[in-house]
Amino acid sequence: MTVVEIWPGGAGWYTEILAPFLKDRGKLYAAHFAGDSSVPYFQKNLKKFVNKIKIQPEIYGKLELTELDPPKKQVIAPEASADRVLTFRNVHNWMKNGTAEKVFQAMYKALKPGGILGIVEHRGNDSLPQDPKALTGYVREDYVIELAQKSGFILLAKSEINANPKDTKSHPKGVWTLPPTLRLKEQDREKYQAIGESDRMTLKFIKK
Repeated sequence: MTVVEIWPGGAGWYTEILAPFLKDRGKLYAAHFAGDSSVPYFQKNLKKFVNKIKIQPEIYGKLELTELDPPKKQVIAPEASADRVLTFRNVHNWMKNGTAEKVFQAMYKALKPGGILGIVEHRGNDSLPQDPKALTGYVREDYVIELAQKSGFILLAKSEINANPKDTKSHPKGVWTLPPTLRLKEQDREKYQAIGESDRMTLKFIKK
């Protein structure tokens, strides 16, 4: 398969899974931050990711780096070339930047007809209005589904594999209060470690 991972960050947690799996029997694109971005966080994490893949060419040597910085840069892979597009906990970032619709359009364009989009995202409280900027890091599941459908995707399936019923979704520093970030550091650390990581939606869409 040809797979696109969107915004793998500095650590490339999922790249570590995808790259070895695909290196001899597929193609992996890592659609990362733009090299000319003026955002220090983006520059720092892109550099970290590039260094990671350079020091292990036997694993990452066939990975192709592309840029996603809408509306300027939206070609994450050749048009209609990808079998799968995957993104993990990024929708809230695009909402904050006001680029969510553009990103969904870019993902749709990269996929082949019949291609699959997989999304994992921090799941917000569906009884509360959605902050359009998602500043707490949480996004309502129906909001994500609507974003995808606006770009032409059809919802195929949901999974509760990443659900966490202990997450109240109401924390002083948003989702980053919880592990692994623990933004309050030692304050109530045991409490938040007992909750664990955020409650997450896991969604599967298809491009018809």
